Formats: sequence, structure tokens, C-alpha cells
Amino acid sequence: MSISTPGGPERRPTVVTTGKKPAAGRPAPGAKAGAGKSTGDAPRPSAGGKGKGPRKPIAPVKVSQGRSWGPIALFTAVGVLAVAIIGFGAWATFQGSKPWEDRAADISGIVNFRKTDPDLVKGSNHQQGSIKYAQAPPVAGPHNATWQNCMGDVYDAPIANEHAVHSLEHGAVWITYRPDLPADQVTKLKERVQGQEKLMLSPYEGLDKPISLQAWGYQLKVDNADDSRIDEFIKTLRVNASIEGPTANCGQPGITATGTTPRDGAAMPTQ
Repeated sequence: MSISTPGGPERRPTVVTTGKKPAAGRPAPGAKAGAGKSTGDAPRPSAGGKGKGPRKPIAPVKVSQGRSWGPIALFTAVGVLAVAIIGFGAWATFQGSKPWEDRAADISGIVNFRKTDPDLVKGSNHQQGSIKYAQAPPVAGPHNATWQNCMGDVYDAPIANEHAVHSLEHGAVWITYRPDLPADQVTKLKERVQGQEKLMLSPYEGLDKPISLQAWGYQLKVDNADDSRIDEFIKTLRVNASIEGPTANCGQPGITATGTTPRDGAAMPTQ
């Protein structure tokens, strides 16, 4: 309810609030026109007219990449390698525990004259002068009383069979090669021999193979210096093939001269 006060038309009426709320649909006194209306558009109903509001964003579908085989393959390869190393070690240990005669028999192409001609390898039969041998180079039999020096000696010319066979009796391995063997092949043989006790190297005329290795009662012929059997032969038969024992002398007073004629005037060793 409004009550006008005297004072003429220029005075504004005093408004007294009664505390009553305006009737529904009527604006409150002093309210501006349009007050209470939304300044924005009302949310539109979703498609289909159901009025559920905006759609929720669709979560991305996670695609499985499958199992990663890289680490599995790596671990498998490492495992296989470890098993191979262990297996090889066990095999090498077993091979090393075999008697040297059995290891010699395992070398492909080796000839064992101890089986085929037992009388040939009896040893201790010293003779003067030239001796005729059934094998070339010889592997055993009668020989000169003086051995050829075999302390890793490399001879650039042929040596006498009679002195060389005595060295074999003392446990040496004698490596021989054709004089026309290529220089690089000869170098590889020299590298195996130089400075190695109970080894010696010399050229040899008339070989039916480029390289021939001799130990007391054994022989192996190969085509080139890269053949791994050369190392097997040396490792297995050097010293082991001696019938004079491991301490048999292979140095001085042995013969160091070259030439195919035996030197009967040399000092007579006790072995």
C-alpha cells in the first residue's frame, strides 16, 4: 500500500513496504522490466526430443598391441648360447681326460704306424751312415746316434732323416713342407714352431702332400697351413709320443747343421 504525503506534485511518494510478497506473476515494486529472465538460450533438448542434455564424450577404445617378442627372443638366444658354452666346456673337459692315444686316433687322416708296424717303433737302434726308410719322411726306425736340434728350430734347407728320426724318438714333432709351398704358408708354419720346445721345421723334397707332420710312430699329411689338424697333432703328440720319456734332450749337443747326409763324426750323446 502506498501513502502520498503533502508537498505537491514535485515530491516523490514515500513507499512503505508491508512485507507481503507480490502476487504470483507480478514483478516486485522497483524491479526492472525483464529482470529474472535468462540472458542465454535455454538448453536445447537432445535429438529425439527427450531433453537429456548434451552427450558425454565417447571414451577412446584402447587397442591391444599384442605381446612384445623382442625381449623374449633375446632371452631365448642368450639361454641357447649359455647352454652351448656349457656343453662345449663339458665336451672339452671330456676330450682332455681321454688318453692321448685315443685323442690321436680321433684326428682325421692320421696314420698310426704303432699299430700297422710295431717293430718299426721299438727304437734305440743307432746306426751310422745313410739309412733307407719305408716312409718319406720317416716316422721311426733305426737312426743316427745324434739327434737334430729340436727346440723350436726352423731350418731353411732339408735336414738328414737319420738325425730327425732320433729327435722323434725324444718326443719331437717334425713338420716338413714342399720347397715350393707359398711363402705365406711357410710363415704360418714358422709361427707355430719358433721357440717351442720339441718342435722343428724344414723343407722336404718329394712330398706327395704340401705339408707332412711326423711324431714317433705317427704321420699326418695336409694340404695347407690353415688346417686345424696341425694344432691337434702338435698338442696331442708332442712329448707324449716319446719312447725316451718327457725329459729326453732335444737341445745341445744336437745337430744344428742342414744337409741330407748324416754326420757320423758328431759327438755321441748318451740318449
